[in-house]
Amino acid sequence: MTTYEEQTKLTDLSATAEQVRRAVESVIEGKPEVVRISLTVLLAEGHLLLEDVPGVGKTMLAKSLARAIDCTVQRVQFTPDLLPSDITGISVYDQQTREFEFKPGAVFAQIMIGDEINRASPKTQSALLEAMEERQVTADGRTYPLPDPFMVIATQNPVEMEGTYPLPEAQRDRFMARVSVGYPDPEAELRMLQSHGGYSPLDALQPVASAQDVVKLIEAVREIHVSDAVRRYAVDLVIATRTHTELRLGASPRATLQLLRAAKASAALCGRGYVLPDDVQALAVPVLAHRLLPTAQAQLNRRTSEQIVTEIVHRTAVSSPYGAPQHRGY
Repeated sequence: MTTYEEQTKLTDLSATAEQVRRAVESVIEGKPEVVRISLTVLLAEGHLLLEDVPGVGKTMLAKSLARAIDCTVQRVQFTPDLLPSDITGISVYDQQTREFEFKPGAVFAQIMIGDEINRASPKTQSALLEAMEERQVTADGRTYPLPDPFMVIATQNPVEMEGTYPLPEAQRDRFMARVSVGYPDPEAELRMLQSHGGYSPLDALQPVASAQDVVKLIEAVREIHVSDAVRRYAVDLVIATRTHTELRLGASPRATLQLLRAAKASAALCGRGYVLPDDVQALAVPVLAHRLLPTAQAQLNRRTSEQIVTEIVHRTAVSSPYGAPQHRGY
């Protein structure tokens, strides 16, 4: 592919992604960075965990992103009585054919929205593990591929923990990024009152891209160039989490891979055909923090995973293309 063809492809990607971003921001007021990370995860073939207090728009954000793309969507309200078969599907006996017929579950959608995922039992949560990692479902000895693109957007409330089941490390590790929506600023909240007062903007939101458009965008992101120095920098960041004295569990190799994929998507959204260390730095906290477990002493000192990752980013030097580390002045 020529340089001109690559730039044209990136221009088309940026234009389509910009349309999706604007469509989502027409519903979600004052949260451009959260919307951008959500779109980055989609183009990086990842899954997104939205964690925040009730009423800040977690489910609305997930619905807006899903509706902005003309693809199949399934929303599941996770409850303690939800069964794994409700997620993956179940085989039903057909009396006419005298054979079992597989009825797909909610996961057989291009975008699955799991609302309050930590309210389901661990058995039901584990039903998503194969789907999120291998993009397939195995039932009754048969394997069924999931549609393309495929993304899980899950929400959870970190405050009201009664009757919930915390996500195990294996489940959290399969989410590419975790973001908190947060409260809007006063101006954004005023605009929300004006736009949401009489009706929901979500009802007026129309798709601005098709599922095939998203597939093309994902293919373009895969072709983004990553230098050896940037790869080394990503590895250095992850290794630093494994040796940090305030962490009893560091990031996994899967985290390294997903950090690099997210950085490639971020570079593509900026219209660049190559990844900068800045792309990796900007995504280090949302991609790495939720995978880490602070030590008991760190928790007593009220140290969060986000704070520790931020310090690691500031202290880790970026290797130059010639092998010598370069400090970026942080």
